[in-house]
Amino acid sequence: MEIDFNKGEGLVPAIIQDAATKKVLMLGYMNEESLKVTRDTGNVTFFSRSKQRLWTKGETSGNFLKLVDIKIDCDKDTLLVYANPVGPACHTGADTCFFEGNEGGIEFLNTLTSVIKDRRNNPSEKSYTASLLKKGINKIAQKVGEEAVEIVIEAKDDNAELFENEAADLLYHYMILLEAKGYSLSDIAKVLEGRQK
Repeated sequence: MEIDFNKGEGLVPAIIQDAATKKVLMLGYMNEESLKVTRDTGNVTFFSRSKQRLWTKGETSGNFLKLVDIKIDCDKDTLLVYANPVGPACHTGADTCFFEGNEGGIEFLNTLTSVIKDRRNNPSEKSYTASLLKKGINKIAQKVGEEAVEIVIEAKDDNAELFENEAADLLYHYMILLEAKGYSLSDIAKVLEGRQK
């Protein structure tokens, strides 16, 4: 990764994004040394312009940013850092430095899609997902049908926890079926988006 540290007098902006939710958490600055420390330790580390020293996010608060990946922009002078936050990212106690919530939610489905794809490409005997994928379309489709019936049954009752769990089971098995057929939730979202008038 060739980074142009010269434009910013040895520093480049580093945009920190939650790897799971894709929310922008904060902006910091990195020099060559802080980038190396980040890669070596797995804890996102910046160069503090006010303290004029390296600063690992979470070194005093415990709210570390665990490195997932680093991308560089087209001009080679800005970094996009994907991280998993351990606690709030902002020193004010807010989830982000832009006062946005960073609750997990629908974005997690992208992570789950990647996990299902990995289970297909790198099967393990201990993985339920891999074993179901190995059994083929008929078995997967049968499981989706079973889960659909179970959610219909739970929908008639008033137990929120059971309903949510059956909804999760149905969605999970549906995602396995999509993977087995070579599709993703994104493909289905495009179909729905196309129907919106």
